[in-house]
Amino acid sequence: MYSTCLFCNSDLGANEVIEHFPVGRRLAFDASKGRLWVVCRKCERWNLTPLEERWEAIEEAERLFSDTRMRVSTDNIGLARLGEGLELVRIGAALRPEMAAWRYGDQFGRRRRRQLALVGAGATAVGALVVLGPVMGIIAGGGWMSWQIISQGYQVYDARRVRARLRLPDADQVVAVRKKELAYAAIIRESEHGWALRLTLKKKNERPAADRERVFLYTGAQALRAASQLLPAINEKGGKPAEVQSAVRVLTDSGTPDALFRTHASVDEREFKRDPRFRTLLHLPMEIRMALEMASHEEQERRALEGELALLEAAWREAEEVATIADDLFLPPQTEVELERLRSRKED
Repeated sequence: MYSTCLFCNSDLGANEVIEHFPVGRRLAFDASKGRLWVVCRKCERWNLTPLEERWEAIEEAERLFSDTRMRVSTDNIGLARLGEGLELVRIGAALRPEMAAWRYGDQFGRRRRRQLALVGAGATAVGALVVLGPVMGIIAGGGWMSWQIISQGYQVYDARRVRARLRLPDADQVVAVRKKELAYAAIIRESEHGWALRLTLKKKNERPAADRERVFLYTGAQALRAASQLLPAINEKGGKPAEVQSAVRVLTDSGTPDALFRTHASVDEREFKRDPRFRTLLHLPMEIRMALEMASHEEQERRALEGELALLEAAWREAEEVATIADDLFLPPQTEVELERLRSRKED
């Protein structure tokens, strides 16, 4: 078993995921032809592994690839990143994507537990102020008045706290989005792309008052990128396991992230301006909001992976030619004759 690249002599790295082949940080495999390569991360060349070391490793890689939630595929090649950092390139027919609720269950569950902890801490603080406030002389009105003042101060602070930073559409400027501005975020119908993300930002001390609002429309890839940054802040309270399961079903039934966003873009810009009440993201049902967040993240990660697929497929085709020659060197002449005879019988 080699550990350095056959072409540039760089270290191929190691993994603790494939028990039968712990070499490499990116492995490519073709289960139908029984081939396994280690892809060098420095020169990107494909190193064909020895025949005797392939079979168990290929079976293990196939199983891990099938169980991985985040993967992308074309007709001939698929790419998956495992949680441990190992990348698997699968050669062959693309597998149908599957949804796995566990990937998002931890995220939304963690947010919900944090929110419950904050509520519990607030209730404890109220009790302490009510009981101890008069005793310790905290504000003449007593503990409850103290809490009211603290609570109002926190609400003002929380409304102004920055929740996301977005690059404006078709501009280099990055702007801060505060919690009070999340209440104006909405997805609306748009003629060219089907849907758009509408965001309203406030400016201070502008005269006249109409100039205090700036409205931005994000479309296409920019809309998905912006949604992936805004929705975690909008869904900060997380969700219960049952709600996560419902969101997964919504996402699965939608077919594509774009279709899901189009489905819930219920009004266009003109209708939204006329009556924006109950048409923002905050007013959508919890499972819909969570499904939209899942979809936006899925699509962003998928696009990042797809950027590598074209290069991978070209490298695979070149490596396939070399592999065919290399494997044939180990076959006795009569084997090819017998294979040709079997192919002829099958065609007949």
